[in-house]
Amino acid sequence: MECHPAAGRKPRDETVLICDDRRSVREGLTRVMSAVPGVSRIDCVAHGDELLARYSRQPVDVVLVGTQRAVPTGVEATRRLVSANPQANVIVFGAPDDAGSIAAAIAGGARGYLRWDASRPELVAALAHTLASTSVPAPRQPSDPGVQLTERELQVLRGMSQGKSNGQIGRELYLSEDTVKTHARRLFRKLGVRDRAQAVAHGFRRGLVS
Repeated sequence: MECHPAAGRKPRDETVLICDDRRSVREGLTRVMSAVPGVSRIDCVAHGDELLARYSRQPVDVVLVGTQRAVPTGVEATRRLVSANPQANVIVFGAPDDAGSIAAAIAGGARGYLRWDASRPELVAALAHTLASTSVPAPRQPSDPGVQLTERELQVLRGMSQGKSNGQIGRELYLSEDTVKTHARRLFRKLGVRDRAQAVAHGFRRGLVS
């Protein structure tokens, strides 16, 4: 399959492996990833078997796995990879309203997700953050296991689980973007997480979002 070192940048340690059976998706994500500072190499595979074989030969820092509604291959590839390699940092990407695939992939061990319709700057920022966060320990347990989110915090978390930006969430809830950020910071603190991906993953695991 395609292998593309990131051009025009001093090589560093971060490597990325993209898994999706659609060539156009692999090529598109390769172009986006090439714009992320710190990425030294981007490899691509089309199927779960190739993903397992490639990762076993040469582990990478981040694995991006595509999901499609009602098509289990991406979720299954995630589950198999994490089962065989618990240290793998897997991020799934797919439709923002495909909560089923997102939930199944996170239950299978994915660290977070990216949405298809994110703008290029949003994708670059999110991927750069993911690379910077791969060495961060797993989310802390909340100090109070029985902590409850307010209805507004749950609404913000549900918006995040659908891949919506703070601005989009604010418009739907008739809140300013700064107010949404305030609710987000509070729910992060209550859940003992550091960012959106961890919050959504925690929300799915606890059944706060579906």
